[in-house]
Amino acid sequence: MKLLFEEAEKFDIHLNDNQLEKFKIYMNFLLEYNSHTNLTAITEPGEIMIKHFLDSIVLNKFVEIPKNAKIIDVGTGAGFPGVPMKIFREDIDLTLVDSLNKRIKFLNDLMEKINLKAETIHCRAEELSHNNKYREKYNFAVSRAVAPLNILCEYCLPYVKIGGFFVALKGSNADEEIQNSQQAIKILGGKIEAKKTFELPQNKGSRNILIIKKEKETPKKYPRSNSKISKSPL
Repeated sequence: MKLLFEEAEKFDIHLNDNQLEKFKIYMNFLLEYNSHTNLTAITEPGEIMIKHFLDSIVLNKFVEIPKNAKIIDVGTGAGFPGVPMKIFREDIDLTLVDSLNKRIKFLNDLMEKINLKAETIHCRAEELSHNNKYREKYNFAVSRAVAPLNILCEYCLPYVKIGGFFVALKGSNADEEIQNSQQAIKILGGKIEAKKTFELPQNKGSRNILIIKKEKETPKKYPRSNSKISKSPL
């Protein structure tokens, strides 16, 4: 965990021994689980520390997250970025959503192992956000899902309360994605607030954090069904 500690320090993110131990348990359990259930293509410890853990917690450097903020991680997969965020900021009220039950089972076991609490939900994102218990109830929606921004916005912005933010963790082609998402963001009640660019260490690539503020209520008909989102993105 020395690598994670040292590289996080360069972003002015200070991890204590307790947090580093949780990350160690997380990494070992991820590798063990991944040997029989596919959760990640990244299986080298150094890569996990940089591309999964550091990439997730750097968000805290660029986004001011109030104490006890309600955060939903949409399409969380093996828990990124939500679980690393929770390890770093135990005070956040975290919900993890994924459409595959094998991932939710992994996350339930993981949270028990690292002794942290989060609500885990096995459901499609576009279905859950029509439930009034979750719709427009969060200060932040976060996602590192591999989907174009205009599609991600339809999945994520309905969860965000007015005045809150959708934060998307993206690769190097963010400018093009922003350009292609202007209409979707406007329709869904959002506005691009900022783009924060940083380089992962060891030449692991350029990353962008896109911060979209929720300015007005998302029309009730959104999100549409998965098939409609795929066939005719906003």
